[in-house]
Amino acid sequence: MPALLEVRGLSTRFTTRDGIVKAVDGVSFALEPGKTLGVVGESGSGKSVTALSMMRLVAEPQGKIVGGEVLFKGADVLKMSEREVRDMRGNRIAMIFQDPMTSLNPVFRVGRQIGESLILHKGMSRKDAFDRAVQLLDMVGIPNARDRAKDYPHQFSGGMRQRAMIAMALACDPDILIADEPTTALDVTIQAQILELIMEMQERTGTAIIIITHDLGVVADIANDVMVMYAGRQVEYGESRHVFGDSLHPYTWGLLDSLPRHDSDEKGELVPIEGQPPSLINVPYGCAFHPRCPYAEEICRSEVPPLLATDTGHLSACHFSADPAFRRGMDRDQERVALK
Repeated sequence: MPALLEVRGLSTRFTTRDGIVKAVDGVSFALEPGKTLGVVGESGSGKSVTALSMMRLVAEPQGKIVGGEVLFKGADVLKMSEREVRDMRGNRIAMIFQDPMTSLNPVFRVGRQIGESLILHKGMSRKDAFDRAVQLLDMVGIPNARDRAKDYPHQFSGGMRQRAMIAMALACDPDILIADEPTTALDVTIQAQILELIMEMQERTGTAIIIITHDLGVVADIANDVMVMYAGRQVEYGESRHVFGDSLHPYTWGLLDSLPRHDSDEKGELVPIEGQPPSLINVPYGCAFHPRCPYAEEICRSEVPPLLATDTGHLSACHFSADPAFRRGMDRDQERVALK
């Protein structure tokens, strides 16, 4: 199936007093219609900036997209006029931001805010837009939707605000929905409800989804493909079953090992990734992960690893991904002994 969205070599930089921040560095991926892509990695790995760059929402002049292509249905978003981009945002590609309280305007009623995109992109009257906003709020599970549409954002709970943001994003039936940490700061029960709602909306509308999250469990449950990012670069990319079932990069192993498990030791201790993510102003030479990688060798410090594909199309940016000893199916202690 042809890709609905294809990102090629996307690179974004920010100018600061301390130097140039390489927030996104040569990221490439594709998204098919009706599919879900999960983007995972630690804070500061470039996940959100990748999404903002795709939407042309990087704040200038401090931020600048310096390279790459973002092809939506064959047209390069980075070469569109401002009018074309405005017509696309919220209409063909919509985004749910991390914090709905800062994304919703506190001085306008929720129903009016949802209706604005319908007035702008669909040419609806204000009354018809409000009626459609009520339908959308009801669809995302807001009780007494007609009355609640007249409320202000501060009168909604956190989970209700997130539902309102989903309703706003889906108002124009977009081809792509980008959900940036859609369950941040919500309790576990509400998180599950929000994710279930997003997947129900996808099944109903056929919208393709990019979900950005720290939660690998969420991605394993709902994503068709997974992209793992570290220090602004993608280090692993492929179908979910390959990334989780046969991961090839030591950073992905570290993320998976840090998850709580039913078969963990008696103390229930997690296995952390040693060290801290690097500064994006001074990214380590070679493989950016090598200062934290227990398997790093001299080549890792001197050469940037290419993103290589296996016979299944699973990509990994590790010099030793082709080595069978690096396959996740091996016992971890045996791996450590074999690689020392």
